[in-house]
Amino acid sequence: MRNKICFFILVLGWSAVQAQSPELDEINTVLDAWHKAAAEADFDSYFSKMTDKGVFLGTDATENWQNDAFREFSKPYFDRGKAWSFSAVERNVYLNDESDFAWFDELLDTQMKLCRGSGVLQKVDGVWRIAHYVLSIAVPNENVAELVQLKKEKDSLLLLQLKQ
Repeated sequence: MRNKICFFILVLGWSAVQAQSPELDEINTVLDAWHKAAAEADFDSYFSKMTDKGVFLGTDATENWQNDAFREFSKPYFDRGKAWSFSAVERNVYLNDESDFAWFDELLDTQMKLCRGSGVLQKVDGVWRIAHYVLSIAVPNENVAELVQLKKEKDSLLLLQLKQ
C-alpha cells in the first residue's frame, strides 16, 4: 500500500511539473537568448527581451539603470562587438497562478567569475519579457570582511551623498 501511495504522489508531482513545463521552457529560452545576445553583441535582440520599462541593476551601487539609460550606457559596448558574457549554470524559475508573471534566480559563469542574477519577467502580448534584473557578484562568506575593507572608503563617500 505504501508503494502505491508513493507512486501516486510521484505521478501527481510529475503532472504538475509537466503542466508548467511549456511556460518554464519559454522563460528559460528568453533568459538564455538574452545572455547570448549580450555575448554576441546583438543590441536589438538583447533589448527586445526586456519590457519598455525594464530595469537593470548592476554590481556597482550606482547602477540602477532604467531602460533608456541602460540602452545608452550599453550601446558603446555592443557597438565594439563585445558586451558581456553570462552563462547560467543553475536557475530556478517561479510562476504566479495566472502564468503571466515569473521571478527567477540564477548562478552565472561570467568574466567576473561566479555572479548571481535574479529578476522578474512579465508576459506582454503573449511574449515573456524581462522587467527587472539584478546582477550581484557572488562573494564567499569567508571573504566578506576583506571585501568590505576594499570598498569601505568608496561606500562611505557614496552613503554621505545619498543621505544628503
